[in-house]
Amino acid sequence: MSARGGAEPTGLKRALAGWTGSTVAIVAAHPDDETIGAGGVLPRFKAVTFLHLTDGAPRDGRDAAAAGLKTREAYAAARRRELLAAAQLAGVPPSRCIELGGVDQEASLYFECLTRRLADRLNEIQPELIFTHPYEGGHPDHDAAALVVCAACRLLEREGKPFPVVAEFTSYHAQQERFTAGLFLPVLPAGGSEQTVVVLSEAERELKRRMFSCFMTQQKVLSAFPIAVERFRPAPIYDFTQPPHPGRLHYESFDWGITGARWRGLAEQALRRLGLEGPL
Repeated sequence: MSARGGAEPTGLKRALAGWTGSTVAIVAAHPDDETIGAGGVLPRFKAVTFLHLTDGAPRDGRDAAAAGLKTREAYAAARRRELLAAAQLAGVPPSRCIELGGVDQEASLYFECLTRRLADRLNEIQPELIFTHPYEGGHPDHDAAALVVCAACRLLEREGKPFPVVAEFTSYHAQQERFTAGLFLPVLPAGGSEQTVVVLSEAERELKRRMFSCFMTQQKVLSAFPIAVERFRPAPIYDFTQPPHPGRLHYESFDWGITGARWRGLAEQALRRLGLEGPL
């Protein structure tokens, strides 16, 4: 384990092979992100806990309406049911599917609160390994997960408490302003290491297909993501006050009430209040 909580490449490969990392936490922005990023490898671990920053239901209600539901709350409940069904297939009980209390698209408004909640949960669970999103500008909540995980581990380290190694799974981003899913940004952040590419077995692919099928409200979104391969890497050092890449971020193409500049301003304020200024 390094001082910043990142996994060494060899250690990550061993964990993915099932040799180490018997207790794992998946810290994801929304229900289904855990399946997209790491659904195929979940059976390789002895115990897995899902920790979601948000309930997956935006406040504006447009996604709820598109799913044929009348309220944001009904949409959040549907997404929760979908998650529990997928988790059951992977052997993860409801007691280990934990929501940290955020609203979809708004995690950046509650950086400090979510960081402290996650730190408390990690101190209770004490996983050996975390999987989470990279900081890539794909979705503001994905980027929030990257920050919150790094910050929570730093808080635990500062308090002299155990903290896990941190690895990342792929999400999506805008590569040269083109939507790209299932791959990391080609430019490796400072302190980054080579990724580990896991070619899933047929049984693992079938599990992931079945988990995908549980998320009935997300079928259009899930169709963009690969089934056969999952990619992971040790978490690099991020400066969350700087853009993840040049040019327009993917989420800046949507009316989600936040820009990259505002996201970074909120991140800087939260890290200052947490006493964690500087790269994480």
